[in-house]
Amino acid sequence: MFVQPGQYPVGMAGKQDKAAAKEAAKVRRAASRERRKQIFEAFKMQRREDKALVPLMLGTLLGVTAIAVVLGLVFNAVWMFVPLGVAIGALLAVIIFGRRVQSNVFRKADGQPGAGAWALENLRGRWRVTPAVAGTTQLDAVHRVLGRPGVVLVAEGAPQRVKPLLAQEKKRIARVVGETPIYDFIIGSEEGQVPLKKLQSTLMKLPRNITAAQVDTLETRLAALASRGAALPKGPMPAGAKMRNVQRTLRRR
Repeated sequence: MFVQPGQYPVGMAGKQDKAAAKEAAKVRRAASRERRKQIFEAFKMQRREDKALVPLMLGTLLGVTAIAVVLGLVFNAVWMFVPLGVAIGALLAVIIFGRRVQSNVFRKADGQPGAGAWALENLRGRWRVTPAVAGTTQLDAVHRVLGRPGVVLVAEGAPQRVKPLLAQEKKRIARVVGETPIYDFIIGSEEGQVPLKKLQSTLMKLPRNITAAQVDTLETRLAALASRGAALPKGPMPAGAKMRNVQRTLRRR
């Protein structure tokens, strides 16, 4: 039987499809095992540091199940309420586990350089995060976030150093974003600052002021602005160079 290039007999195509499906299922099972392993490792670590974790999870599961049993007896439908209660109790226990793990992670990260960027990059939703658009040698940094609220600048580090950085970056981008709202926050525990653990929720609560298409346009404008900034010479001035020579060079350009 003659087979044209790019064509295969039906039986051969069926075998290839089965092989592809089998390989995809194998990949999914491996990914599922890896996720379960990671969750179990996180549970063991959290249990060692959080003695109240297991009692809270068990108490939630048993408490909800007990309520379901009572409701089942009242309505003469134990067979329906008990499985539902177990499922809801298990779900609530998992939620408690996730919340306490998250709280523990933020507690450990609080005050560490780069913690703000890490929290922003783990935002849920379609946010465009650009870490460290401005910074100092002391590891203070200003991060830029684009989203439906507009432009959000988040600073982390010593307040006396990041406030001028924040104001400078806000002034710089205001020239290209027009009337788009610009929000700014400083991570910290002092008055007027946002704690690291509340940073994500604070951004999620901001009003939706622009469309997704406008977000794309802003991203293009700000990328162009960054490119222009990158074209300027950086680093220390060469030894013996005079300011008038630098000015003359700039005029020639």
